Amino acid sequence: MIHFGTDGWRAVISDTFTFGNLRLVTQAIADAVAAPDWDEPLRQQPTVDAHTMVVGFDTRFLSDRYAADVARVLAGNGYTVHLAHADAPTPAISLAVRHLKAIAGVMITASHNAPRYNGVKLKASYGGSALPEQCRRVEVYLSDNESRGRGPNLMDFEQATAKGLIRRFNPTTGYFDHLRTLINFDLIASRAPRVVVDSMFGAGRGQIKGILQGTGCEVFEIRGEMNPGFGGVHPEPIVRYLGPLAGAIAAGHGELGVATDGDADRIGAMDGRGQFVDPHKIMALALRYLVEKRGLRGKVIKTVSTSQMINRLADRYGLELHETPVGFNHIADYMIGGDVLIGGEESGGISFAGHIPEGDGVLMGLLLVEMVAAYGAPLEELVADLLKTVGPVYYERKDLRIAHPVNKAALTRKLCEDPPGDLGGVRVQEVRSLDGIKYILADDSWLLIRPSGTEPVLRVYAEAREPRMIEVLLSFGQKVAQDAI
Repeated sequence: MIHFGTDGWRAVISDTFTFGNLRLVTQAIADAVAAPDWDEPLRQQPTVDAHTMVVGFDTRFLSDRYAADVARVLAGNGYTVHLAHADAPTPAISLAVRHLKAIAGVMITASHNAPRYNGVKLKASYGGSALPEQCRRVEVYLSDNESRGRGPNLMDFEQATAKGLIRRFNPTTGYFDHLRTLINFDLIASRAPRVVVDSMFGAGRGQIKGILQGTGCEVFEIRGEMNPGFGGVHPEPIVRYLGPLAGAIAAGHGELGVATDGDADRIGAMDGRGQFVDPHKIMALALRYLVEKRGLRGKVIKTVSTSQMINRLADRYGLELHETPVGFNHIADYMIGGDVLIGGEESGGISFAGHIPEGDGVLMGLLLVEMVAAYGAPLEELVADLLKTVGPVYYERKDLRIAHPVNKAALTRKLCEDPPGDLGGVRVQEVRSLDGIKYILADDSWLLIRPSGTEPVLRVYAEAREPRMIEVLLSFGQKVAQDAI
């Protein structure tokens, strides 16, 4: 069974993620996109070419081959396919979908997942993740094709190229042009911070370093070479995988470190002391900067697993705030409606006004560089000042491996039946079930329990005002989660 999770379909290479299954999925995508009601869920439907598609890929094992096969199936269904000439960030491919006025796009990536995984991210015409309704339609066509014994239409690659149905293109040029409208490179050049970039062997390699050329910034890039196995670690910019970045900063290669994940739609950072700066703080810093330095306003969108610091800042600035289920596609739904200042999630997918409705690690890394230049202060001072304003904040997440998928609705109902009256001596003030179960305490601490939409994992999240409470929340969360499954 092939199902689309919070951001597409992912599976283990050569187990479920095979050329055969990928062709079946691509045929279902071709059929769904060809249906007259494909763009019906969109509130604002851009003018598009219904026969044009964009295909990109990351640096994972066989990603370029998988992408070529996707292009062959789409060409076999009569689409003109713009196929990236090399690995590229997911946001660059999403932007290309919009710039080329394509009806949809396909990105071959498993994002931050372990090296053994690969996957498909389906992109809509507005330049962001396809809406849940659109993904469900793909699943319907996939099931229908299987029941009718219908295989994929597959065209020879060279033949499709000769007919102009497959066209190679460079997504970086248009992507860089767009980023220059969102980032103040003159301001960066006025101070030119020294930056270490950790591309984690992913598709963000060369991107930040390339666009900062000419600003005077000294950029030291690590893990920027091609390594389809990602050095044996998850290409996820979280502290446990960023030892090399901390080492480069300790060696004096930069005063600021930024890291992007496997397909560069997520961001992580380190300050000049080698201390990890998580996406919660990055989003909070960005929100404060956009309001106080750029004078911008608009709605603030965050997922249920994102810090209450964002709530406090939104309240401080009198901005409307909305909380969504986990997955940037839910944030994108607000962004395509307009008037959104910033949207983001705890995993590092963040975007802001003027950009496509897509998390972008390259963009947010550049904004961090701009912030350091604008304030004339190192990142550690900016974080310390932020926490004086909206902190203190302690956050942690535990991932519990599970042997089989969990029914989220059943789990949520079970955990809602008998909520605790207090945790660690602090009253449970509210229980929310937007995505899993979330207990919000009277002191603004919270505990969230939810199954992952992309991995066989049950996630337990906690945020508190002091470290002791984090342990209390996580201990309780892990116990009730394990009892519930």
